[in-house]
Amino acid sequence: MKDIQAVVFDCDGVLVDIGSSWQQIHEHFGTNNLETLEKFLNNEITDDEFMAMDIKMWLDIQEKIHMDEIMRCFSGVKLMKGARDVVDELKKRGIYVAIVSSGVARFIGSIAHMLKVDDWAANDFLWDDDGFLSGPTPSTVSSHDKGIMVEKLSKINEFNPELIWSVGDSSTDLSMQIPGSNFIGFNPARQRSLDAFENADVPIVIERDLTMIWPIIFGEEFPN
Repeated sequence: MKDIQAVVFDCDGVLVDIGSSWQQIHEHFGTNNLETLEKFLNNEITDDEFMAMDIKMWLDIQEKIHMDEIMRCFSGVKLMKGARDVVDELKKRGIYVAIVSSGVARFIGSIAHMLKVDDWAANDFLWDDDGFLSGPTPSTVSSHDKGIMVEKLSKINEFNPELIWSVGDSSTDLSMQIPGSNFIGFNPARQRSLDAFENADVPIVIERDLTMIWPIIFGEEFPN
């Protein structure tokens, strides 16, 4: 078994079987952000601008949105196949497990709590005193530079980057791969992601089963 110190996961499309926690909210309100998403993926607008545009769409549809309604958008969302088993097995082996996501913090936090990971980071909303949505907070996780958070994790815990693996489904998740570390492209979110993973020459798992990352990291089948 290889000596691994940490595995850092994206959440949407990796630990949970949805494309995007932001898209879940769009589906709830019947809004469409494909145009701004394309600009964002092309790095034409920032995380903060992208979040502000999304939230404005929802508030234009419904003037008052309580945090309870936001959380109801995620009812029925399931963990990715194998997610709990993989995280549990990593923890049994004393490996540090973290989530670095640009998804919705209240949802990502609930997944982090459910899986009992060691640390997590995501982007949050701003709420008024009565719990109603008023806008985004400044982004904690930069989608195009998620390596900032991985670098912090590495330095704080004195990890060797060569013993860190990151797992993501989007082309922007490649930014999690800090110098010397390793990356797996899992369940590519779109053709853009698959192309980016192939160009980066990283291992790719097409199957929607997180146990499939195990042989890549450890050189052995996932334990029964």
